[in-house]
Amino acid sequence: MSNAAVQTKPAHIKVLATIVLVFGAIFAVAGAGTWIAVSSNLRAEQITVSDDAAAFGGAVVDTPWEAWAQADIINKHALDSSGGKTYAELDKEDPVRATVMNGSFLRASLFTSVVAFGVGLLVFGLGVVFIVTGEALRRIAVRLETPIGAAPVAQTV
Repeated sequence: MSNAAVQTKPAHIKVLATIVLVFGAIFAVAGAGTWIAVSSNLRAEQITVSDDAAAFGGAVVDTPWEAWAQADIINKHALDSSGGKTYAELDKEDPVRATVMNGSFLRASLFTSVVAFGVGLLVFGLGVVFIVTGEALRRIAVRLETPIGAAPVAQTV
């Protein structure tokens, strides 16, 4: 195999490593940004977890756990007000139906924020995996550049 052919392989791996590292950084920043944006927007709504919730009573909703706890207690309150009936089970003329419907809308909004937190965390996690993978590829490329029997080039971490 020619010397030029050997030299192109590490170069391709270095390019791939750089691309993977860049995407990793973008994903990590985007995921963290999404988490922060959802959290700050929820906090701006000044929703407080009901004191009778299973957890986080009295806390301002700005995490997925608090959003879940508030959505759960809203469901309990709505079912209590309707005698255990859901929106679909209530008669169309029942005045409680509007309260149960509002509870369903609020729960859906809170669960949407829980999903958004999850997407942010997923994208951040993928970013970290890409960064680790890119760094591993970069180190492989450096090793492939080192001729057999030569001392490896010192790397700073």
